[in-house]
Amino acid sequence: MKPGTRIPLNTLAVAFGLAGLAGVWSLAVTDLGAPDGIAEFLWVVTAIAWIWLVVAHALRGRRTTDRLVDQLRHPAQGPIAALVPIVMMLLGAHLHSSLPAAGFWVVVVGLAATVLFAGWIVARWIGGGLEPDAVHGGYFLPTVAAGFIGATAAAKIGLPTVALGAFAIATLFWVVVFALLLARLALRPSLPAPLMPTLAIIVAPPAVGGTAWLTITGGHTGAVDYSLAALTVLMVVVQLALARSYLALPFTLGFWSFTFPFAAVSAYGVEWLALERPAGWQVAAWVIVTLITLFIIGIAARTLRLVFTSATILPDLAQAEEQLQAADDESEITATPVPVGSRGQGE
Repeated sequence: MKPGTRIPLNTLAVAFGLAGLAGVWSLAVTDLGAPDGIAEFLWVVTAIAWIWLVVAHALRGRRTTDRLVDQLRHPAQGPIAALVPIVMMLLGAHLHSSLPAAGFWVVVVGLAATVLFAGWIVARWIGGGLEPDAVHGGYFLPTVAAGFIGATAAAKIGLPTVALGAFAIATLFWVVVFALLLARLALRPSLPAPLMPTLAIIVAPPAVGGTAWLTITGGHTGAVDYSLAALTVLMVVVQLALARSYLALPFTLGFWSFTFPFAAVSAYGVEWLALERPAGWQVAAWVIVTLITLFIIGIAARTLRLVFTSATILPDLAQAEEQLQAADDESEITATPVPVGSRGQGE
């Protein structure tokens, strides 16, 4: 990353991933009898990381001529800004259990910010000019992830109608964005390597949506729950098929894109085990909690190693932007019409 430029927005995935792990341990407290100290510690770390990242982005922004609006309009980075209010809603929903009034208003402010940002960015998409090669997994964030997480948070603070509305919005855009992303991935060149980890986000919607629906219905399972569980299983199989591609990637901060989606699936798995209670379910649940914890700790450890051993620790989105720009330029050259007068005599 060049000195004086804004910090890439994908760094916000650090707080998002930590929130996902904190959510898994909160479930371990309620469903498995785990001590609540670990979950509370992780929520505190998440809050510190979120505040630190927001402040760091703001301070860096004041020291550069790059405008925030240009970063938000950027096809690769813009959608990722939704993580600011998304993590805010996750923090507020947890805070509501101990400080109801404070948690309520944190969630409400997060919901309002989410709606404003989602409306703005969808309007930009409708305005046209979006290059297909710029679409990546992060496009689920402003509407799909924000909608399902907003639904869960709203249900927890006692706003069931808002929760249903958020769930409906998320479901609609899940279909729309997934179709757009699948068409881009199937019909266009592969994503640049720095953006490959965003494909992990594909696994999150059915799991996060399933958690939202369980929260809205009070844990009563039905057709919607079984449908979302089946979709989660399918998306997990897709991720397993992509594992070889993921393992070939060099480690960057973009690997934090793996953390929340896999944590969301882990949490959803623990929820289902606690609901169905098959033989040995507690052992299976603890295996899930342990594996996702080790996975995210491993990414955190590699991140710290990268910070202390590299002078430039944020190259991934910058590289992705350069590769996307090159793809755009190539597309423009390819699409340039051939003048009629230049055709050969034999044509």
